[in-house]
Amino acid sequence: MKVSYHISDINFVNDKMILSVDEQEIVLDIADVSNKLLLASDMERSVYKISASGYGVHWPLIDEDISVNELVKKYE
Repeated sequence: MKVSYHISDINFVNDKMILSVDEQEIVLDIADVSNKLLLASDMERSVYKISASGYGVHWPLIDEDISVNELVKKYE
């Protein structure tokens, strides 16, 4: 399986998750992405790691893992 997307940044503004993916901005409702992220503090949301393979994002402070492909599919 090859890496399909390159996420360079993730930000949160109010109830929105803003992803920088392949040089374009994707805006998602946090409630549509993850209940854990919805309930997390700003600090907990800001601590994340994009996997070395590029397949997922991990938020260690809330023990949440989300597939990059799933995030992009929610946008499409």
